[in-house]
Amino acid sequence: MTDRPMGFDTLAIHAGAAPDPATGARQVPIYQTTAYVFRDADHAAKLFNLQEVGWIYSRLTNPTVSALANRVTALEGGAGGIACSSGHAAQIMALFPLMGPGKNIVASSRLYGGTITQFSQTIKRFGWSAKFVDTDDLGAVSKAVDKNTRAIFCETIANPGGYVTDIPALAKIADRKGIPLIVDNTTATPWLCKPIEMGATLVVHSATKYLTGNGTVTGGIVVDSGKFDWSQNDKFPSLSQPEPAYHGLTFHAALGPMAYTFHSIAVGLRDLGMTMNPQGAHYTLMGIETLGLRMERHVENARKVAEWLEKDPRVDYVTYAGLKSSPYQKRAKKIVPKGAGALFTFALKGGYDACVKLIDNVKLFSHVANLGDTRSLIIHSASTTHRQLSEAQQVAAGASPNVVRLSIGIENVEDIIADLDQAMTKALA
Repeated sequence: MTDRPMGFDTLAIHAGAAPDPATGARQVPIYQTTAYVFRDADHAAKLFNLQEVGWIYSRLTNPTVSALANRVTALEGGAGGIACSSGHAAQIMALFPLMGPGKNIVASSRLYGGTITQFSQTIKRFGWSAKFVDTDDLGAVSKAVDKNTRAIFCETIANPGGYVTDIPALAKIADRKGIPLIVDNTTATPWLCKPIEMGATLVVHSATKYLTGNGTVTGGIVVDSGKFDWSQNDKFPSLSQPEPAYHGLTFHAALGPMAYTFHSIAVGLRDLGMTMNPQGAHYTLMGIETLGLRMERHVENARKVAEWLEKDPRVDYVTYAGLKSSPYQKRAKKIVPKGAGALFTFALKGGYDACVKLIDNVKLFSHVANLGDTRSLIIHSASTTHRQLSEAQQVAAGASPNVVRLSIGIENVEDIIADLDQAMTKALA
């Protein structure tokens, strides 16, 4: 290879891996092993002291899993990354080095329902909290950040409504406040958006979705930009102060741009154990090889379906940011210039009951609690993924009772439209 930067599709196939040195295997092998033999006692001691990089135990690192983390890191343009057991695990892993009892995050009110529950309820058990703010109101975001805030969290393309977030604007606020911006890039993928280039510090993914692309495994990824100065203030002692478990090692001083990544492995995965299995990593690596090809078709199909729905008199509105009528179209051209993704909602005349009947009458669409599959997927968020929220929270999250969420697949678009057409006819009969 030459020294010139490689293109996205080349990185999606080659980044993070080389032919296996032991066998010459071209595809990344599945290293189905728990532990690794040390060369000698000195080698083992250096590994445990973080004086040497290598393999210790698969709860921490595994060659197959590391290849996946390195590939996504390359696609996102980061310094380092870790792979873990799910997208929800990735969110906790992303926050873990930053937080402590009494600390909070400022989070977008337009998030996946499970994330809202995790942030509003579950993280309280760690003594953490979240403030939910409409991230279109930059003044409100800035005002919500207080002395105990440790991060701002948003999604590139919000699930379920497909709203596009102004990442550079939020990054400026985070930078001014001396805290990182964390961006969930699941629904956009690095093919559509690279948040680090727009000022984000950390990027998280549910690898379960578009990265794998075939609905076979769960997984999560955290990518660090390597650009944040963890020692600029006293807000992040896990990274800027001596770590007792490593004989007083100060991660940021010792490891620089890789401090966050090494802390996430050496402390986060060591103690939380949110480990990805190597077979799951292998499936995701294979999925990523065709990510660019799939995303192009996902976006093309989604645009055509959204345009068809918008013209249909049975539909109140469509939230796809790629439509000319969308208030987010201008922003989408800046944040996701290759297209507004393949996830959006539409409001069906007839309300809640009509939405449920629509779900029960689709044939090609799969009614599942997932997105980012090659198959077209559908769900009524208010009665499922966002059911635990109040109606006000559902509306704020873009999951009103009268809307259905679509994840448009890569089938022939004529078949996708025909299935929606017949199901709407039956739902409104």
